[in-house]
Amino acid sequence: MTALLTIIVLVFILVAIWQMVKIFDLAQAKSENSQIANDKDNTINGYLMMGFLAFIYIITIVCFAKWGDLPLMSNSASEHGPTIDNLMIISMVIIFFVQTITQFLLHYFAFKYKGEKGKKALFFADNNKLEAIWTIIPVIVLAGLIIYGLNTWINIMGVDESDDPLVIELYAQQFNWKARYGGADNTLGKANVRLIDIDRANILGLDEADPNAQDDVITTELHLPVGKPVLFKMRSQDVLHSAYMPHFRAQMNCVPGMITQFGFTPTVTTAEMRQTPEMIEKIANINNIRVEKSQKLIAEGGEALDRYEFDYLLLCNKICGKSHYNMQMKIVVETQEEYDAWMKEQKEFKNSLVN
Repeated sequence: MTALLTIIVLVFILVAIWQMVKIFDLAQAKSENSQIANDKDNTINGYLMMGFLAFIYIITIVCFAKWGDLPLMSNSASEHGPTIDNLMIISMVIIFFVQTITQFLLHYFAFKYKGEKGKKALFFADNNKLEAIWTIIPVIVLAGLIIYGLNTWINIMGVDESDDPLVIELYAQQFNWKARYGGADNTLGKANVRLIDIDRANILGLDEADPNAQDDVITTELHLPVGKPVLFKMRSQDVLHSAYMPHFRAQMNCVPGMITQFGFTPTVTTAEMRQTPEMIEKIANINNIRVEKSQKLIAEGGEALDRYEFDYLLLCNKICGKSHYNMQMKIVVETQEEYDAWMKEQKEFKNSLVN
């Protein structure tokens, strides 16, 4: 009953507003209310367009001066990273140049050719020269970007098997990652989600009868030897995920029911990245913020935040559910000796099963 009364009241309010608008229109009927812009209106709008153009340029300059630290892209830690960064920078420079010119022409023409009494616009049915210019130039620019991008993509994805890359499987599931190494033979054993047996700790569904699976190593932390090509094989147990490793300029979807792959060569160890000037400054800023927040937390009876230390991360770049934000895995890039020592501490699949 209350809901019905509420609806009735709202209807009456809307009717009252409608009636008041009609009365207002009738009261204004004899006053001048022309919908046709005159020369004064056009002049004001022309100057407003130039003012808005100035605002666009000023805010752009301010943003560059305050937040536009160069280089635009940095901290790449893979062999192909600088090429990806160059492609991004070229694209951004072209976009910036084009938008600067086109925005100027758009606003300046609106000012220069504003409506004036007695002025008649010149009409062109067509202009082959102009159409050729604005067609050919974008074609050339876009073709160059596409060819450069395709060559870059082919070089990244064309992992040379003769380089004996380290083969690692990235296994995605809501909401965590697992890494599986091929073991001493560097060959991943067969696996299928139908073979998952939690009771026996076969969490990735490896084929227990496959000889290549016996020495596989399953971990919750990804270790990579620096300078060694790595070929990632990617699976998903449930929904669409995306393996994203920003510092390595690497991303590939993990699709249920199929295996995707991505390869790269890490070039900067975790320890080396922590010592770069950019990272030292970034970590210092983050920890200063944590100190301030910790003081508030302690004052409220809470615990202080731990100090932040940089680590490479494997993230999920597809919204895969309510805990998507927390789906990440630590990546450690280290020397070959450190990697070998870590691998010796890991348990092989055949020794990890529960009987």
